[in-house]
Amino acid sequence: MSRSIESVSDVVACNLCTGCGACAGLFPNAIRMIEDEIEGRRPVANTPGGAEDRAALGVCAGIGAPEQPARDAVEADWGPVLACWEGYAADPDIRHRGSSGGAATALAAFAVESGVVDGVAHVTARTDDPRRNTVSISRDRDALLRGAGSRYAQASPAEILPALKEQPTGFIGKPCDVASLAKARALDAELDASIPLTIAIFCAGAPTLTATETLLDRLGVPKGAKLTDLRYRGMGWPGLMQARWIDAEGAERASDAIPYAEGWGKLLQGSRRWRCRICDDHTGALADISVGDPWHNPPEGDTDAGRSLIVARSEAGRALVEAAIISGALVAKARRREVIAAAQPNLLATNAAVWGRRFAMRLAGMPVPAASRASGFGTWARRLGFKAKAQSILGTLRRIRRDRLRHPVTLTASGRG
Repeated sequence: MSRSIESVSDVVACNLCTGCGACAGLFPNAIRMIEDEIEGRRPVANTPGGAEDRAALGVCAGIGAPEQPARDAVEADWGPVLACWEGYAADPDIRHRGSSGGAATALAAFAVESGVVDGVAHVTARTDDPRRNTVSISRDRDALLRGAGSRYAQASPAEILPALKEQPTGFIGKPCDVASLAKARALDAELDASIPLTIAIFCAGAPTLTATETLLDRLGVPKGAKLTDLRYRGMGWPGLMQARWIDAEGAERASDAIPYAEGWGKLLQGSRRWRCRICDDHTGALADISVGDPWHNPPEGDTDAGRSLIVARSEAGRALVEAAIISGALVAKARRREVIAAAQPNLLATNAAVWGRRFAMRLAGMPVPAASRASGFGTWARRLGFKAKAQSILGTLRRIRRDRLRHPVTLTASGRG
């Protein structure tokens, strides 16, 4: 029999938590985020199953995100797509430091400078421990630039919900972070009115601290060294992964640098938690603007001048992108809406497999998130061949048994129980 989901604690126990932090932001005195090296950032309620733990379920994207109408086949796959561009930040420093073309940082900076928002909430590396992330509200270009570049580590930007009400604030996060924020905004008119802009970063899943340690080993960073920087991407497209640390003599040292393809493909992505593997929105359907890599026009080297794929999801998002282009903050050319599938074929294939994976979960008696159009039976039936269909179900059943996914995840305030 499938376990019922009645609280955020149940979401965590059933491997459905995205780690966004919205529940802790909604009830900061009753729920707090901890970072488990294996599970990642997860909420722990003071009273599991208590009133706040149950009420927080209303902002949880782990159990499903709001569905939106689709005008055509493009939107059935990707959510609202009003317009697409390929471009980059006109500011050469922002472009260089961004993961691809720096478009997300450029748009955030333009939103602040043009008065659309007073500040932007976004993820940055913790200064005391660059392996981990924190959330900042930045109010100028230089502060925003500190968050430029991908952070392939756990983050909970929706944990900052209370601060978003203090002034008009933009929000940059993963698709699941934006989805939880959308659910919170639907419940709170004051919060909704205080967020004029959301930007989602295309995401294939968030690695855990265990994977970060594997990466540091590969980079040649000594165990226990005091890190001063850990760069996953940026400084050109897609950028190299590299760390810096203080040695025993007090001098700062730079590690080896490895290509993004090696770091992500061989070292990091394998640690993504189960909820990431059954995600059906990797491109931020609920944001005003989404930004990702235009892999259909790949870079020739590891540190080329970058480009970004930019997707307007709302009229407000389209207006901001167009204004940024006119002002000269963004250099971009319009592209056909179908460009998303060409740029992100791996994400299209992942979405197609989701129905089979969730079907296997049902067979195993596990709860599943609410289905969206992108993860429906029709997508699975239409886009996958027979072998891939079988793999999506049988492979998942094997993983459920191997990884003991039916066994509840148990965490305490200090980590795994």
